[in-house]
Amino acid sequence: MSVGFRIFERQRKVADQVVQQFSVIPVANISDSMARMSAGGARLRALHRGARLAGAAITVKSRPGDNLMVHKALDMAEPGDIVVVDAGGDLSNAIIGELMVALAIQRKLGGIVINGAVRDLDAIQAGDFPVFAAGVTHRGPYKDGPGEINVPIAIDGMVVRPGDLVVGDSDGLLCVAYEDLDAVYAAAKAKNDAEAAQMAAIAAGTSDRSWVDQALQKLNCEYVAAG
Repeated sequence: MSVGFRIFERQRKVADQVVQQFSVIPVANISDSMARMSAGGARLRALHRGARLAGAAITVKSRPGDNLMVHKALDMAEPGDIVVVDAGGDLSNAIIGELMVALAIQRKLGGIVINGAVRDLDAIQAGDFPVFAAGVTHRGPYKDGPGEINVPIAIDGMVVRPGDLVVGDSDGLLCVAYEDLDAVYAAAKAKNDAEAAQMAAIAAGTSDRSWVDQALQKLNCEYVAAG
């Protein structure tokens, strides 16, 4: 077996209905429901219009600066899938550009995430197709391999496995493990509903702020009166 240069079939993937449920919840609320312990790193940013992204991951581990296996993943991916590429975070060479984005759109994919650089930024920013990346450069990629498809990858400590849920918005990128989907969705929806109620109370001028003084008192904060 050619370790480091392999293509695996994906064994499972998050259901489309679950993707839709998560897609309307802000990533920050999903993150809060996961104890704020997972994130794709501050460098991964949405480069497209609209910023939202949600779908099942097809993962790629590529040699920095090389996109041969990314091309193969685009051919393998199913409609709605998110191609998530760990290119080592290197920004020397662009892993994708306008042509590969056009191919992904034609294949009705859900988005592309690059832990590395992209190019053709004007075209990406002008479109709605979801693209997250760590940086931008005009220097193009190589196509020599090696790399692996549908293996666990890690981006800034966040593990992404084939079929896991990947969500993103203007705050960044997050992965929800396949086996945690039900628990995280229940908590994230409850968090989202509670924030909606808070926003309504703020707008109505009825927001209860007593918790602030209670927290300060519990922490033994000293209050010093004037004079």
